[in-house]
Amino acid sequence: METSHPVLHLQELEERLRVAVIGAGYWGPNLARNFRASPDWELAAICDLDTTRASALAASIGGARVVGSLDELLDTVEVDAVAIATPARTHHGVALTALRADKHVLVEKPLADSLPRGRDMVAEAAARGLVLMADHTYCYTPAVQKIRDLVRAGELGEILYVDSVRINLGLVQPDVDVFWDLAPHDLAILDYVLPGGLHPAEVSAHGADPLGTGHDCVGHVTFALPDEAMAHIHVNWLSPTKIRQMVLGGTERTLVWDDLNPQQRLSVYDRGVQMPTRRASRQDRRAAAISYRLGDTWSPALPEREALSLMVSEFAASIRQNRPAATSGTSGLRVLAVLDAVSRSVMDGGGVVSVDDGAFAPPGASSAQAAAAGAPGSPPLASPAAFAAAAGTLPAQEVLR
Repeated sequence: METSHPVLHLQELEERLRVAVIGAGYWGPNLARNFRASPDWELAAICDLDTTRASALAASIGGARVVGSLDELLDTVEVDAVAIATPARTHHGVALTALRADKHVLVEKPLADSLPRGRDMVAEAAARGLVLMADHTYCYTPAVQKIRDLVRAGELGEILYVDSVRINLGLVQPDVDVFWDLAPHDLAILDYVLPGGLHPAEVSAHGADPLGTGHDCVGHVTFALPDEAMAHIHVNWLSPTKIRQMVLGGTERTLVWDDLNPQQRLSVYDRGVQMPTRRASRQDRRAAAISYRLGDTWSPALPEREALSLMVSEFAASIRQNRPAATSGTSGLRVLAVLDAVSRSVMDGGGVVSVDDGAFAPPGASSAQAAAAGAPGSPPLASPAAFAAAAGTLPAQEVLR
């Protein structure tokens, strides 16, 4: 006989948390809409220097208070948290101001516009016992959730390589290059799905600005993964064809994620090169005959839900449970550390440069504070039941770049 277990959503146990969205431009409307729809949140205000734009956004989602400055927001509106959707160069100042006002903070990618500023933000949140969360939205898509499950269950075997392509026409950004605009998605995904997170020791990157925009518009990044595996990321603002694809090749199976194919986003191939165990010596492996495995292909079924709805629910859960978010500030810092190395490599003409290995713990933080900020291998999302109300009808891909 089956036992029925009632689903209790967080808002049934506690009052809704109050949040303000800072920034009503490109990404702010998506955040505002999902906070408004979430059973865990009350959208208390929208903050933007352009109050006309903020008012139009508020009206489009059923109303919210509009304020024109961060000072006005913090002085006049009671909120538990803020969500920052402003240009990357402003993230550091806005986040520190909010943290020092004892507000939990969600920041759209990238966490900051430099590694030192990201470290400041993580250290401030850890010292105050507040949640600092990076809005690495792709990590909350059903596809990436499934990829993480398959990788960590060993379905692919040991990872041999990762090849990721993220190309499209525009938008050429005025304040960052293509690496800082597009690569954070791929780096955050790898940090989320790979056991132990993203910890390359060295990075090599090549960029090009063929149009003379002042920023690299085409770029390639390569770095080593554990056990002699390799990762490659290609980003491009100049391609007339939009491609969002990632291939993870393993010793047992290969997974292909085509984010623009809603009928079959994930394909798992039981095909590959058959070699002696990787535990064998390099000499024995070189001497062995190579064979090829030709097996079945299957496509995991994925639910359709909007990633941002799950992300805002995770933000609420991490605050209420006093734990790091699945995409914590430290996760954002690991991404920044690689981006920082990418920039240095490009300036060095594609030379191999070291990733700052001190980027993964806030300066001066105790081990407990570092854990609070979110250590590598942060816990997965709360149970699916806790997010049942977050399921939406709009596919996440409709709001992701």
